[in-house]
Amino acid sequence: MRDTIGQPLAREAMAYVLAGGRGSRLNELTDNRAKPAVYFGGKSRIIDFALSNAINSGIRRIGVATQYKAHSLIRHMQRAWNFMRPERNESFDILPASQRIDELHWYEGTADAVFQNIDIIEAHAPRYMVILAGDHIYKMDYELMLRQHVQSGADVTIGCLVVPRKEASGFGVMAVDARDVITSFIEKPVDPPAIPGLPDMALASMGIYVFDTQYLFERLREDAADPQSTRDFGKDIIPRIVAGGKAVAHRFTDSCIRAAEEIEEYWRDVGTLDAYFEANLDLTDVVPKLNMYDRDWPIWTDQIVAAPAKFVHDEDGRRGMAISSLISNDCIVSGALARRSLLFTGVKMGSFSSVNEGVILPYCNIGRGARLSRVIVDSGVRIPEGLVVGEDPVLDAQRFRRTDNGVCLITKHMIDQLSAKG
Repeated sequence: MRDTIGQPLAREAMAYVLAGGRGSRLNELTDNRAKPAVYFGGKSRIIDFALSNAINSGIRRIGVATQYKAHSLIRHMQRAWNFMRPERNESFDILPASQRIDELHWYEGTADAVFQNIDIIEAHAPRYMVILAGDHIYKMDYELMLRQHVQSGADVTIGCLVVPRKEASGFGVMAVDARDVITSFIEKPVDPPAIPGLPDMALASMGIYVFDTQYLFERLREDAADPQSTRDFGKDIIPRIVAGGKAVAHRFTDSCIRAAEEIEEYWRDVGTLDAYFEANLDLTDVVPKLNMYDRDWPIWTDQIVAAPAKFVHDEDGRRGMAISSLISNDCIVSGALARRSLLFTGVKMGSFSSVNEGVILPYCNIGRGARLSRVIVDSGVRIPEGLVVGEDPVLDAQRFRRTDNGVCLITKHMIDQLSAKG
């Protein structure tokens, strides 16, 4: 759909990404970085998906609100997303929590993270605001959601997933009528309301909202004046609009981007170590559920200048090999084996070592003879020679962070503690 002067609606919109959360369920993986800055897929960061969706949808004005341990996130965005040009009416604003309203308050909630930057948004004069979470893995055309927003005359349009009712209790869930007008919005309900005509399914919020900009500003100013508010979209802003305005659900199936071989709509909240691990390993399948090779909808990221990956040695028991794996630039697999694994930029594997179902983050060094199975190794870790992980659950749990599904997270601190014990 195009507006009265022939522009796609996305050209009249600003994407505003909420990227301040820690993601505490990722445990030590977010000790030094916000969840949106966590590495994903061999070379990307989680936030790259929301930002790439915005760019690929035609949105050219983007703001990103940061808060928790934002240095690595800000550095990544400065390196990877510095191609926006103001002379083309493009902008990319990084908006750290900086006590802009007064000297006492950081961002107090998702709504406050927008409210505190109203003056910056006004300077860009977008007609529409697309509010996004910066911590999910998916491909979506926001232009299609904008079209529905305008055509329906909604005060807010909310992106939503169709999920089994028994799995919906962890989400904000919407009750809708036959036209997908939202009649109630409930955070984490014990008994989620069903979709009309689909008694076993529910509509769960994706944390994606489209507003007319001026309408959003009015609601944010009202919220800021309410001393009882928690300054949150899901808890405060959206329920008030549902009660007194027109809120409409937009189903992810209507705007999900799928390459020809992708058979399902792919959306993942990689908020736990097990979910993060499985979503990364999804990419190693012969026909992956999420196609990172889709040139029609690329996932933009920092293009690090580095040498190609290298595999060396060709002897029995000492052969550089990778099977069903993603191997990034600057990796050297030296007489070692990677099987169903992701090696991020700069990983080095020593002779006779092996990784089976591993997510190995950038610039790790895996010592000779080490054997790692079902592991996430944080960036920069040096795995000692001969270390074995993934074969003794009791020992693994004593030394590392081990999940209920048997995935071990290994960090620098854990290796240092291991070395200190001799």
